[in-house]
Amino acid sequence: MIGMGYRTLKTAIGAGLAIWIASLLQLEFATFAAIIVIMCIEKTKRKTLNTIQKKFFASLLSLVLGGIFFEIFGYNPIVFSVFILLFVPLLVKARIQGGFVTSMVVVLHVYTVTAFTLDVFLNEFYIILIGMGIALLVNSFMPNYKRDIETYKKEIEDKFGVILYEFSAHLRDSERDWDGKELFQVEEIINVSKGIAIQDVENHIMRKQNKDYYYLEMRENQLDLLKRMIKIVSKVSGVGMNVKQKEMFADFLEYLSENVHSGNTTEASLNKLEECMAAIRETDLPKTREEFEIRANLFYLIYEIENYLHIKRKLFS
Repeated sequence: MIGMGYRTLKTAIGAGLAIWIASLLQLEFATFAAIIVIMCIEKTKRKTLNTIQKKFFASLLSLVLGGIFFEIFGYNPIVFSVFILLFVPLLVKARIQGGFVTSMVVVLHVYTVTAFTLDVFLNEFYIILIGMGIALLVNSFMPNYKRDIETYKKEIEDKFGVILYEFSAHLRDSERDWDGKELFQVEEIINVSKGIAIQDVENHIMRKQNKDYYYLEMRENQLDLLKRMIKIVSKVSGVGMNVKQKEMFADFLEYLSENVHSGNTTEASLNKLEECMAAIRETDLPKTREEFEIRANLFYLIYEIENYLHIKRKLFS
């Protein structure tokens, strides 16, 4: 709602300003400048610039070709219809069909005055410049999404910490009650924050990459691994045996849950995981089939956690 309100405010100011400037210059059809502003303002700077480019070239093309077409074949409805039939394929071929509506309004202005002179051309050209220039100006003021993204990142990290801690707690106590809601909550937060990150990068014309977006993709990939792990964690914790190796890996998960943040701490975590694996290897071999299955599942969890850490390491490589 805040973003939409901000956009509406810019549109209102820009439309009024466009009419005022066009009226000061005593241009005919001055209100068309406001319509151009309204049609050109988009959610992001990049989208606005793309829209303006298409509408500008489409309008200029229709102004020149339409004026010449009417002067040759006359100002009547049939000629206007034929012009549309011929002009639309040209727009499509030039990939500027997004400017069709504004270009048709320009052509209708020429049709209305029934003359294509230098004054008529300049009148329409100035209106187009004013409308699109104002749209570009007012849409250069965009909200800063950085603070929102940082807030979402902190929420994601907190949820990941809870998830990893619950994994650890379940390995120690199979009776622990956890509904896993954080898995769904963090997925929703990631989706929302990715949308904001995309808007943020599109508000920077010269910047094509966004580190925050890559960070969120990294967390999304890690979340997929955690979802896969939950079944194995439940399976291992559901075994009544008190296996030493379970406690050792639970300690590591608890450590990991306390060190979830956006900094590059992957190497330290991988080293600690390697120590955990080495310690498990040094323990006695399984004596029963049940112990063997627990050990196998623990090594699967260790493998997945290692992948979890490698996903983050790629972000800093």
